[in-house]
Amino acid sequence: MKTARLLTGILLLSITFSFAQNTYPAIGKVIRNSPQLDALLATDAKIEVLASGFTWAEGPVWVKDGNYLLFSDVPQNTVFKWNAKEGLTTFLEPSGFTGAGTYGDEPGSNGLTLDRQGRLIFAEHGDRRISAMPLINGGKRTIADNFQGKRFNSPNDVVQHSSGAYYFTDPPYGMPRKQDDPTREINWFGVYRVGTDGVVTLITKDMTRPNGLAFSPDEKTLYVAQSDPDKAVIMAFPVQTDGSVGQGKVLFDATSMVKQGLPGLPDGLKTDQNGNVWSTGPGGVLILSPTGQLLGRIETGEATANCGWGDDGTTLYLTADMYLCRIKTKIKGTGW
Repeated sequence: MKTARLLTGILLLSITFSFAQNTYPAIGKVIRNSPQLDALLATDAKIEVLASGFTWAEGPVWVKDGNYLLFSDVPQNTVFKWNAKEGLTTFLEPSGFTGAGTYGDEPGSNGLTLDRQGRLIFAEHGDRRISAMPLINGGKRTIADNFQGKRFNSPNDVVQHSSGAYYFTDPPYGMPRKQDDPTREINWFGVYRVGTDGVVTLITKDMTRPNGLAFSPDEKTLYVAQSDPDKAVIMAFPVQTDGSVGQGKVLFDATSMVKQGLPGLPDGLKTDQNGNVWSTGPGGVLILSPTGQLLGRIETGEATANCGWGDDGTTLYLTADMYLCRIKTKIKGTGW
């Protein structure tokens, strides 16, 4: 999510650093709130800047079959590709709005994931849908674009359950006039599930600004971040056998951190193999134990949108405003 903030002129991809180099500039620092963090991040861990000059980078996802990273620039309506050998290239444009004319200040894709078929799954703002596309020689197919005949607002992030069902969030950030947009057809900002039969069900409509989401390693818990400055929380929902969820509880409340002026809100998140939650939020990436204890944070100095595991599963890639970054960890992400 990024509220109206467009850089003037062309995208400054000339700032992208040398493709062949083995070292990269570093920014920020790691803040340690608990000695438990030492088992997850080395004391000399650095936040490396791999590329820069984006308008609002989002949705990093690692493609194991190819060893490269894909991520969105939402205002630029583009998905970029990065790897250490070739550097930065354009992978797909347009990425989230294919209509005529312009569509607000955040028309492109936001969250990305790979499904069990190896397809790239998009949460699209402008076309207001969840879509799937084979990585090679394939066009997009719509997975879902409405709930009970009413168009979604602007799907923001998406994750797949091992059952094959997709779960996604639908806040207003991608609409031209946000929550006041006259084309809104749904009165709430929901979390949804699309089953393998294509049926869309409402998971919850009780969150004010649902954003990033991820499952615990055992898939018994669905975590959902809420990008509301007045209730900046990360929720934990028990997953039922039928794919629905039970009553949610607050895993972590970051509202006080927002009030302190730390940049960012709860946004994209991932889990690791030990069940820790790595959530972007005020002050960078918040690292939480499965019980919600703040172990520390990766402070980029920028509003940090999302994160994703890559390489051998121990590298955390970060999209932080205009930056694409990474940090080496001592733990593997869920799914590796």
